[in-house]
Amino acid sequence: MKADRITPRLLDIEQTAQYLSIAPKTIRNGLYRGSPQPFPVRPKKLGKRILFDRKDLDEFIDNMPTE
Repeated sequence: MKADRITPRLLDIEQTAQYLSIAPKTIRNGLYRGSPQPFPVRPKKLGKRILFDRKDLDEFIDNMPTE
């Protein structure tokens, strides 16, 4: 029997970048205060870790304009 792989709900920056098909640097640049293009999804903090909720990312994707 093959073990089921657990999909985490909270993703780190690298996982988030892969999920959105963008570069991790794009996310990091958007997280700095005063960034000219802030990252549109607010992260969660767990200790020093910066994590993104998959539900917030899905909502962001669902609300993107379709053109």
